[in-house]
Amino acid sequence: MKNSTITPTDLGEKFPFSGKLIAAGFHALSDPLRIQILELLREQELCVCDLCDRLCVSQSKLSFHLKTLKEAALVRSRQEGRWIYYSLNLVQFLAMEQYLSDYRHLSQILPARPCSDAD
Repeated sequence: MKNSTITPTDLGEKFPFSGKLIAAGFHALSDPLRIQILELLREQELCVCDLCDRLCVSQSKLSFHLKTLKEAALVRSRQEGRWIYYSLNLVQFLAMEQYLSDYRHLSQILPARPCSDAD
């Protein structure tokens, strides 16, 4: 899927925003190691052993971060034999991108009305 662009139109869906899932996505993006994991997965699907080797981390540490990424729906996993392979879940990245882009389309925000002392 490298060098290809996917848009919401290509997927034929409007993204339903789940506040919890969007928040989980941004939380997952807040850790440097998780960003490194995602950067490696941009290139190709990888198994846990390859991720451990490339990141120089223990499997237990990596498992904690992969769990966070999975709970945020940013990565998918599949099992083949005794190995688990991880890849990006591009639909979730598009949903988060769409969520942020909605702010770009806001018109000028009106100032608050003055508060009144109602005694």
